[in-house]
Amino acid sequence: MAKTYFTVGPTELFPEVKQFLVEAIKEKIFSISHRSKEFEMINSQTVYELKKLLNIPEDFYIFYLGSATECMERIIQNLVEKRSFHFINGYFAGRFYNIAKQLGKKPYQNETNLKEKFSIDKIVIPNNTELICFTQNETSTGMAVNMKDIHKIKDKYPDKLIAIDVVSSIPYVNIDFKKIDCAFFSVQKGFGLPPGLGVIIIKKDCIEKTKLLKERNYNIGGYHNFITLAENAEKNQTAVTPNIPGIYLLGKICKMLNDRKIEIIRKETEEKAGLMYEYINRHTYIRPFIEHIENRSKTTLVFEVAINSNIIVDKIKRKGFIISRGYRDFKDTQIRIANFPVHKIADVERLLKAFNYL
Repeated sequence: MAKTYFTVGPTELFPEVKQFLVEAIKEKIFSISHRSKEFEMINSQTVYELKKLLNIPEDFYIFYLGSATECMERIIQNLVEKRSFHFINGYFAGRFYNIAKQLGKKPYQNETNLKEKFSIDKIVIPNNTELICFTQNETSTGMAVNMKDIHKIKDKYPDKLIAIDVVSSIPYVNIDFKKIDCAFFSVQKGFGLPPGLGVIIIKKDCIEKTKLLKERNYNIGGYHNFITLAENAEKNQTAVTPNIPGIYLLGKICKMLNDRKIEIIRKETEEKAGLMYEYINRHTYIRPFIEHIENRSKTTLVFEVAINSNIIVDKIKRKGFIISRGYRDFKDTQIRIANFPVHKIADVERLLKAFNYL
């Protein structure tokens, strides 16, 4: 039986990936030098398609790293002298915070109550904060922060840098890049690609902070610091030999999504999420973990279950669908279901029919 992956990452690959790979191998694209004109053209095209898809202004760089976790580390190293502020709404937001501590910074944290509606109205950011960090869509809990709230934070604290983790919500999430300074993701979720590529979208002005930290003898990392990455991005190159297959495939998928139109993709994402939440709301022993509708993720849906999650995951697997268990402490009491552009409405309808056999 063919399997369809509704896992929250890595997830189902776009079927077009096979065709793109065959074409690239035929043209020997993966053997070219990252200093060659051929690579510069591939990189330029990928940057163009990504910026078009997400409406990214020209005054932003695109940096490539190995993973989203590496992105967290480089962002802290290159944008924080002493103090960052972290909104904690799950494990990966906590990882961002802990990385700041491991790097010798003194981060602040705000622990989000997952059972209440998220509100920024009473949150005060200390004056000495340099960088405000959001995990916009938390994979471990399914808690999503409305982008309007993040934009409000920037309006309230225009002198603070804003960095957002959009690993599990991009390309669905609609970011106003005038209101944030840095966003990052990896490609194995919303872009339906093999893992192994992290991407930072960063405002060019941010590099001035990195230069200041360097002048003050702070550790901004080795060769993968923002100064070196920016110098190479200006030439459509990379600091070191990059994941050329990942960059090439990302450009191809972004082109495909641009042809489909991001507005349609976002509308379909909301329609699919609506189908799943509506169905689960009628289920006997499964319910959404995040109670407030506004903060429920539309891309990584998390549900509490009254029986061991293994039983549900195994039964659904027998019907040809792979879903995720809960994360860490919730592995036995929750299930998680992905809703990315690769998942079609018909796939979601077939998945929900499988739940009828529980």
